[in-house]
Amino acid sequence: CNFTVNVYNYAVFLNHGVLLSLRDVVFVIQSQRNSYHAQRAEQRRAHIFSQSQSLKQGSPDVVFLHELSEYDGNWGILPALPRLAEGYCPSSSWIFFLEEETVVDLARLLGVLSKFSSGREWFLGRALYDAEATIIHHYAFSDEPAGFGYPDFIAGWALSCPLVKRLADYVKHEPPKSDFTIDLKHEIALYIWEEGRGPALTDVGEFCSELHGSPNTSHCASTVNTYLPSCGNPVEKEDLFVAVKTCQKFHHDRVPVVKKTWAKDAALLEFYSDVTDPAIPTIDLGVPNTERGHCGKTFAVMRRFASGDVTRAPWLLLVDDDTLISLPRLRRLLHCYDPSEAVSVGERYGYGLSQGGYSYITGGGGMVFSREAVQRILSSGCACYSPDAPDDMVLGMCLNTLGLSVTHSPQFHQARPDDYPKEVLIRQSPISFHKHWNVDPVAVYQQWLMDTTEPFQRLLGREFRQEL
Repeated sequence: CNFTVNVYNYAVFLNHGVLLSLRDVVFVIQSQRNSYHAQRAEQRRAHIFSQSQSLKQGSPDVVFLHELSEYDGNWGILPALPRLAEGYCPSSSWIFFLEEETVVDLARLLGVLSKFSSGREWFLGRALYDAEATIIHHYAFSDEPAGFGYPDFIAGWALSCPLVKRLADYVKHEPPKSDFTIDLKHEIALYIWEEGRGPALTDVGEFCSELHGSPNTSHCASTVNTYLPSCGNPVEKEDLFVAVKTCQKFHHDRVPVVKKTWAKDAALLEFYSDVTDPAIPTIDLGVPNTERGHCGKTFAVMRRFASGDVTRAPWLLLVDDDTLISLPRLRRLLHCYDPSEAVSVGERYGYGLSQGGYSYITGGGGMVFSREAVQRILSSGCACYSPDAPDDMVLGMCLNTLGLSVTHSPQFHQARPDDYPKEVLIRQSPISFHKHWNVDPVAVYQQWLMDTTEPFQRLLGREFRQEL
């Protein structure tokens, strides 16, 4: 059974050629609080307003998700639905979600949405599928993983207001079954589908993930401005201090992989272990090894970094000994951010977002902190509730208490390349992956992370279009 609907099978529901107006659509940009991302969202809003003037229909409502309320967990979408339903659906028909680099052709979008009866429940998007059951989706649909479609956020996706209003009420008493938000786009699709009681994603061919202006996009209502941030030259090697967490039992298998692959690109790198091993060398911070969590070790590393005795670098990267990472790509990304701000960057997860929970940077893919963020965390008195507490979640709680947001980058990955759609990985130019399980980590690094004059840019024929 295929749990995705093709738009062309539903021509029967056309609205008899009656086009919607811009006032029928609310645009929600999945924005972030960080100053760089807020600026990108502003540029996206300006592009929408510029088009609306040409259509002479007045300016539509364009909402920044990070400004919808004071709650930092609105990025999880479900917590935002009650406000969207109450504030906008009484006078609109559709909520169209887009990312900060999604380029929308307003006239074409109105034409596409007019094909669907706004009085019914619709969940529209460009469908992604899993090639195999994956851990990040809790091995859902293991018998037929390619049968369930979920939206490619960068192409934009839409909910009809009847669906928004029902979900807004439903989420108040039926939150998601899992407390964790790991891959939002898949979890949103699962929650809406509700084991067949709700609508499956309708695959819309006019929602496109190709670059704006690419061949074969003349039919597209949405395209992509750029796949990657372009902020000029990378930060200097000496501006990034790299801390690798390890322990004695992995000195002879994981540490050699780090040295054989990405460590050569680091100017400042230290291995932290439960024993001193001059052959690597490792540093023993006096924190006993724990089987999980490693919170005590992480906070000891942060105190060492903050002391200034080892380095004055503005950026700290914390990784596990089985993290694979591209430091040149990370340094290019970091040039987009201001280290004088309290910046935390990586793959963002959520815990209990539908019940007022918090966000955190998942540790396996690498956690990046500005020196300002490290100092704010440590000076707040925030600490581990036990040495083996999950360090990434504790840090998320600390940042939440301080009112500091974490910044998501899709280039970081908590799992292996096989756990993600290949079409998405190729356009991302990944920064990191995690785990050596059932893979050759050196081969993974060479295929996905090793820079050879930007192979991904050549493959995609990418041109940055920052003006859109």
